Amino acid sequence: MSVSVVVDVEQLGRQRVTTVVALAFCGVNSYSHTERVRLTDKNEHIGATSILILLPPSEGKAAGGNAGQPWNPASGTFSETLQDKCLTVVKALKKLRGGDAALLGVKGEHLERARRANASLIGAPSLPAWQRYTGVVWDHLDLASLSTAERKRALSSIAVVSALTGLVMASDPLPDYRLKMGARLESTGSLATWWRPEVTSALLHISQRRTLIDLLPQEHRGAIDWDQLTGTIRLELVAKSGGKVGGHNAKAAKGLLARHLLSATSNGATVTKAAASFKNAEYSARVVTL
Repeated sequence: MSVSVVVDVEQLGRQRVTTVVALAFCGVNSYSHTERVRLTDKNEHIGATSILILLPPSEGKAAGGNAGQPWNPASGTFSETLQDKCLTVVKALKKLRGGDAALLGVKGEHLERARRANASLIGAPSLPAWQRYTGVVWDHLDLASLSTAERKRALSSIAVVSALTGLVMASDPLPDYRLKMGARLESTGSLATWWRPEVTSALLHISQRRTLIDLLPQEHRGAIDWDQLTGTIRLELVAKSGGKVGGHNAKAAKGLLARHLLSATSNGATVTKAAASFKNAEYSARVVTL
């Protein structure tokens, strides 16, 4: 059976919930990409403060942290949903003594640092995620340079899909660690597949009040069941030269795009208009509504 329901976004709140419940009552427990409920661009009608940008973590991380705020799996905005699985990952890494070069993808001093951090995560000094991540995307997002008011809004508008914790807000505490979403642990198998139900559940809860903006790489998109999320806006970088998108410059552009979205939507622009006004020497932003 093909189900295609278009919801008036100006009546999204209760009608969206009612529509989904009605479908379930009729026996439609799951449906394909072409059968799911379709929504128009919610952000055209929702206040700009209602966006949530999904970003990847970075392999590069700041060392150390605040020993007065020790980390544990119960830390963070989504811990009620995710802490049990997070603890499973923590225990698996401790059993592996932090992991080896094949699992962690580094050698030498970087491997030794990663192993020490991964083997003693609970109680480790923490930093907010936006300060912990130091990779190219986060360097160019550059939240530290924002005003206090701008940064406060940014921290409430960015979530990170993480192999260690599943999902964190940019303001949530994190320990120093190293683990890729594409990794496999004996107790979990593929981390992206293993995290998917809980990460999707957390996003379903928060997306009732937010327009989700997907800036994730493919590896991290695998940790989300997109068929359960409606109205998500995916933004993709397009090379003006027609060449392949990737590497340092593309990561830098993604960080700049996220920063631009925060600024433009705070001034009342829709996500579509904000993407269209993104200026970069090498890339433009293309909107894909899921």
